[in-house]
Amino acid sequence: MFRVEKVTDTKGRVTIQDPPVARFLFQSTVASYVWLIVRVFVGYQFLTSGWGKFNNPKWTQTGEALQGFWVSATKIPEAPAKAAITFDWYRSFLQYLLDNQAYTWFSKLIVAGELLIGIALILGIFTGIAAFFGGLMNFNFMMAGSASSNPLLFAMAIGLVLAWKVAGHYGLDAIVLRSLGTPWQIGPLTRKVVAPIVPLVPGARHALA
Repeated sequence: MFRVEKVTDTKGRVTIQDPPVARFLFQSTVASYVWLIVRVFVGYQFLTSGWGKFNNPKWTQTGEALQGFWVSATKIPEAPAKAAITFDWYRSFLQYLLDNQAYTWFSKLIVAGELLIGIALILGIFTGIAAFFGGLMNFNFMMAGSASSNPLLFAMAIGLVLAWKVAGHYGLDAIVLRSLGTPWQIGPLTRKVVAPIVPLVPGARHALA
């Protein structure tokens, strides 16, 4: 029988514990081997895709390639054929970008984003952040009607976001996060930078020691 584990603190607040499988996948460093494979695979896909676009003037100079993709995505065919985009609000959004020629700079943003995400995931640095933006890119391509490898990469990116604590354990995160810390627990390097500044802020709570 399934049993939900709960922990009650001294103030009576209840915390529902994660099941063993979730604790293993998202908290155990043993699972880092699995996430290393996922991380490098997703990173390689982004890096190669970004590198291909980087060497294509239609992406890095004119934005013509992205323009063509948006024009194709926003096109509404005659019935019974179905449009590539399901949601009208997203089609309007892309049409707005087209009308304002945003593809001229947005294409460069996509190229830079794919390269940076790929490098970050392969090196295992800021893995959770890189995976989040990678998943966001996959999501937008899917919203524009492009399936390809996007659904698989999106699912893997979600997994990496959930497993951010251990996904970069065999990577630079093991060093970077230990030095910088997290938003709720700063590391020694961040403490050295922030400590001289905090006393200058009126009413600041000094909890850096």
